[in-house]
Amino acid sequence: MSSSALDNEPEHTTTPTPTRPSPRPSKMALRAWIALLVLLTAELMNMLDQSVVLTALPAIQESTGAGPVEVQWLTTAYSLPVAVGLITGGRLGDIYGRRRILLIGTAVFTAASLLCGLATGAGVLIGARLLQGVGVAVMLPQVLATLHVTFEGQNRSKAFGLYGAVLAIANVLGPVLGGVLTQADLFGLSWGPIFLVNVPVGLAVLLLGRKFISESSVRKADRLDLVGMLLSSLAIVLILFPLSEGHAQGWPLRCFVMLAAGVLALGVFLRQQLCRQGSSPLVTLSLFRVRQFSGGMAADLLHGLLCGLFFMTWTLYLQRGLGMSPLEAAVAFVLLSVGELGGATVAAKSAGRFARRLPQTGALVATAAMVAYGLQIGGHQADLTLPAMTAPVVLIGFGLGMVSGPLADLSLARVPHKDAGSASGLFNTAIHLGIALGTALTAVVFFAITGGSPDGAVNRDAFVTVLWWVGGLLALMWALMFCLPKQADNQAD
Repeated sequence: MSSSALDNEPEHTTTPTPTRPSPRPSKMALRAWIALLVLLTAELMNMLDQSVVLTALPAIQESTGAGPVEVQWLTTAYSLPVAVGLITGGRLGDIYGRRRILLIGTAVFTAASLLCGLATGAGVLIGARLLQGVGVAVMLPQVLATLHVTFEGQNRSKAFGLYGAVLAIANVLGPVLGGVLTQADLFGLSWGPIFLVNVPVGLAVLLLGRKFISESSVRKADRLDLVGMLLSSLAIVLILFPLSEGHAQGWPLRCFVMLAAGVLALGVFLRQQLCRQGSSPLVTLSLFRVRQFSGGMAADLLHGLLCGLFFMTWTLYLQRGLGMSPLEAAVAFVLLSVGELGGATVAAKSAGRFARRLPQTGALVATAAMVAYGLQIGGHQADLTLPAMTAPVVLIGFGLGMVSGPLADLSLARVPHKDAGSASGLFNTAIHLGIALGTALTAVVFFAITGGSPDGAVNRDAFVTVLWWVGGLLALMWALMFCLPKQADNQAD
């Protein structure tokens, strides 16, 4: 990693200037790790706030008088603006400076978290969650983009490996933190601290980020493509909203009309972007001509799809199919996340030496563990216990943990620095869209079999079907990873 890349450079720089590495830890090396810590903390805040609210929902509903629709919007109001704004947020960083946009997004997110923690009514809380989502949409693309333009060589692979480890930690820490803080009832604030904890963390990111993260942007600042921004936002809303809400509403006709309109809006957006390729487009379409980016993005979409399909149906299988309590089901999730953390640690320590072979190995490990888990479920039926399923569950997590960081690293490796924000926004949008598609697919793969029945045998049979689907998606993801480089190469064109 170049030391000058981590100093406070003048704004609107593009590529760091490498210096000869020192054999001993230097002040610049320390600045580098502080910058990395700040970036990963920003990512962690986003991931935590996606899940921390789940264990606090009963307390929130009781204190605010929120109805079922309002409770549902506590998560939708956060996730929808995130998915809609990622592409625009990424381009804003390219144009106006990634550190600057990261700090602006963090400031919005921190202020919105304070509003969430002090809210007394459901309406105010939903509005504040919406503002949180806007802040994250601006902030999130800058994390991957800044990692891409700042770190080089083995340090780059380590940084992306730690990025994958943060995702694994957040999967465990979110629900646990939400439950602990709500139960503790600090200062009589009930669920409020699950949001207020973001305030000191956000302030630390603002202060340390300004001091230790280098500014980077396109040398020639372009104007934001407002028409493209509106068209892309409209297309994503029209596609994601019915996918997220369709099953709960029984898939009324308007959901299919919205999906069709979304596909049409996406086509208009792509046509508009094609016409603007020489004049500051929102998305640089030439990125998709780079095989490892387009293939990696497709693999990332499938990664989100299989996660959306697996995790929702797994919790129903554990509680309905095996009769576990919510606490026992939470322990099962912890086991999977511990395995995921182990896989991410292996990825970080490998420092990119194995290139695509590492995430492909992770996909194969997860596939084999899924098959073993399915056979175990079929053999033990209702008698399967948590200790007995520990091995396949941990191995599933271990395999998935080897995928996230290296997939992001290798997919973005050949992206020009001037398009880092745009590429990061697209990459993050892919996994969010995949999760929505996976959640929608549960209606076909799982609920079409169970019919919403709480019967244990029916839920077990339906979940075995899900495992076969997930195994197939993992195999397809493994095949797409052949688009990634066989040899480690972390230099951007």
